[in-house]
Amino acid sequence: MTAGISPVARRVFDGWDWHENAAVAHDGGRVTGVIPGTAPEVDLLVPGLVDLQVNGGGGVQFNDTTTAAGLASICAAHRALGTTTILATLITDTAAKTSEALAACAEARAAGQAGLAGLHLEGPHLDPRRKGTHAEALVRPMGEPDLRRILAAGDSCGHLLVTLAPEAATPEQVARLVAEGVQVSLGHSDCSAETAATYFAAGASMATHLFNAMSQMGHRAPGLVGAALDAGAVSCGLIADGHHVSDVAMRVALRGKRGPGRVFLVSDAMAATGSDLSEITLNGRTIYRSDGRLTLADGTLAGADISMLDALRYCTAALAVPLDEALRMATLYPAEAAGLAGAGRLTKGARADFLALDRDLGVQGVWVGGLRSRNGAA
Repeated sequence: MTAGISPVARRVFDGWDWHENAAVAHDGGRVTGVIPGTAPEVDLLVPGLVDLQVNGGGGVQFNDTTTAAGLASICAAHRALGTTTILATLITDTAAKTSEALAACAEARAAGQAGLAGLHLEGPHLDPRRKGTHAEALVRPMGEPDLRRILAAGDSCGHLLVTLAPEAATPEQVARLVAEGVQVSLGHSDCSAETAATYFAAGASMATHLFNAMSQMGHRAPGLVGAALDAGAVSCGLIADGHHVSDVAMRVALRGKRGPGRVFLVSDAMAATGSDLSEITLNGRTIYRSDGRLTLADGTLAGADISMLDALRYCTAALAVPLDEALRMATLYPAEAAGLAGAGRLTKGARADFLALDRDLGVQGVWVGGLRSRNGAA
């Protein structure tokens, strides 16, 4: 990688501030600074989007294609849609499939797969009462072999995130995972706020897709929703597509989240994203695509039919979130929540991953490590 300068933009957003008539200078795949320019060629330059919950894309579902090649296809599909950093997500499956996913991620990372920051294991250690689209027959408590399987991956998979329910794992297991560098998120749980607080104290630092598949907030029983919003050290993923969570609930959460933890966007994208598929499969079950929704035959939501950029646009258009804050929710906040140094910003030393967007927030160009991507290719 050599030194270069991006096209001049009418505005550049570095993760914190706007710069007028500016460009991004980079060297060796890293940002060296935002510099003044003249005669803008594009409207907006912003950091590449960061998505911590990507189940599939471009017609490929990770559960069905747990290979390095499958991950390459998923990364390319989302890169073309503006997301330059992902955690590939394995939905509840067998122990053998989990081992395959860990091996595939390690292989892809070793090969230098662009955009793959790590792996998100969403289940199988969940509460069956809050299983959502996860196959109930595969949901199970965490045993010692499960724990050792995850810990054995070490740092070969990059960042490892595990979604689990307090009903299916102990605080001691959470503490062991966190002590070895694995991040734990609470989700798919019917736990009380008091129980959630115990698990946050043990080291869990996220809540997975806030409001969905978890105990709701009541005035005397705040549930996991209330506990996550009130815990300052906890960050919360949110699916902003107009189907998973009502606009009112999202606005309340955004106003009410106690810091320094943040509410950040996730796509929860399935194989349909970035494709023209009308239906896909998961654990042998058909998922139907219609009117911006993905559902099982019984109507249960089964992931989301959006990209991160779709979620960002929804926040600005439907929730009246200012553009700079919506951008942070899709870049800086998820990167900070997962400790992904260098992602989600365009300050000195950050990765030179950025997008050119038009006034309607449509993608005009994607750069990875300072090099322009063509059709999702790194």
